[in-house]
This record gives sequence, C-alpha cells and structure tokens, in this order.
Amino acid sequence: MSYLELNNVTKRFSTPKGTREVLKGVNLSVQEGEFAAIVGYSGSGKTTLLSLIAGLLQPDEGEILLQGKPIDGPGPDRGIVFQNYSLLPWMTAFENVHLAVTARFRDVSAAQQEDRTQHYLKLVRLEHAAWKRPNELSGGMRQRVAVARGLAMRPKILLLDEPFSALDALTRASLQDELASIWERERTTILMITNDVDEAALLADRIYPLTPGPGATLGDPIPVEIQRPRVKRELSLSPAYQKVRKQIVEFLTRKRAGAAR
Repeated sequence: MSYLELNNVTKRFSTPKGTREVLKGVNLSVQEGEFAAIVGYSGSGKTTLLSLIAGLLQPDEGEILLQGKPIDGPGPDRGIVFQNYSLLPWMTAFENVHLAVTARFRDVSAAQQEDRTQHYLKLVRLEHAAWKRPNELSGGMRQRVAVARGLAMRPKILLLDEPFSALDALTRASLQDELASIWERERTTILMITNDVDEAALLADRIYPLTPGPGATLGDPIPVEIQRPRVKRELSLSPAYQKVRKQIVEFLTRKRAGAAR
C-alpha cells in the first residue's frame, strides 16, 4: 500500500452556469520519504487537488488515504506551505514557527518546544532573523519561515502549493536548492504542485503531469532518474533531464491541443 493514495478522485463545484467538474478520476500514489511533484497549466485544478489532500475540501467521488486511513478533514499530519506565505504579521519569525510547534506538540516541555523552533529556523538559515516580523523580511525569507513552520510540525507529508512562484528568479533558484538540501537531510514526504517543469525535474523523484481542465486528471508518473545532489546549471546537459522534460512537455501539449478541439 502507498503512503499517500488517491483512488478515482473527482471534484465538482456549483457555478452560476451549472456544475463544473474540475477533477475527474484522479489516481495518485506517493511513497514514504518520496519527493513527488504535480505539474500542470495554471487553472487546471492543481490547488484544488492539494486542498483535497489537505482535507480543506472533500471529494465528490473516490477516496484519499494517508497510511491507509481516509482523509476526512484538516489535520496536523499534513503540513502546508502556500504561495503567499500566510504568516501572522504581528508575530516574529520565531513566534510564527513556535505557534505551530506548540499547537502540534502540546505534551512536550516549553524548553523542547523552543529548541524545536530554533532548530527549524536554523535549518532554513534564519536564526539571525528570528525576532523580525514578516514586514521586515524579504519575500524569500518569509517563504523560508513558512517552510520552517511546515517542517517543524513534523507532518507525515508536507504539501507545497507553488511555494516559489511569487519570487524573483534568483531567490527562487536559491530556495529550490535549499529545499532540496533540507529534503536530503530530513526525508520528509513531500508533494509539490508547480507549473514549472524545470523546478519539478530539479526537486522531484517522480512527476505527475495534470491534464488541462475541466475534468483534469493525472497522467502516468514520470520517474526522474537524475543523481542527487542536482546542480541546476548542469541540469540541462543531462540526457535524463532532457528525456523527462520532453515527456512532460509533449504530454501537456498533446492534452491541451486535444482539450481545445
């Protein structure tokens, strides 16, 4: 049995023009400790899919299982990092992470809670900015806080909703490298959604392409057989990378052309 499993998941929404089927018959399998990515066009239903796994939405058909148990609502076993940081502006970086830690680990001592908070701020190289508020931090630093907060809760799976898409190219590249390094050390199970094929190839073990909506569904997983650690500036020279990129682009282009007919 897979660590995270989606079986024939369908999601519909009511609109003024009638019912709209956003996702249809989605199947997904993620193994423990794996870094998986879902790649698709904007508006294809990626965030809806992640919200279903997070328990923020319920499927109309199918089932979602985590360690064999149905997901029927939000829970601390799933950490989420959003595109827009979602930090509490009146709290410092330390306090934003610490709040999540105290909510998740109520039964440990205050000293242990503080140690855990400091550990994860150090992991994202923000110990020097622990007492700054979000408006005193750059966009990249805010996203580091969000990643630290998600990891500090020790979730069974960390869900990343296009976490770097709002950042400039240099900051984005830096955080991609940092996330890859953190995953190598922590081995937290991660599921990331993105519309950036290169980002997925740099970070993931397997990539699932999502067809254009409405009625979007996942294609077969594409393994990324590129040795780690991966160096972004050398990635384009790798035959394995070129193969992965070609498979994803051809799949998405073909499905988009079919949907437009």
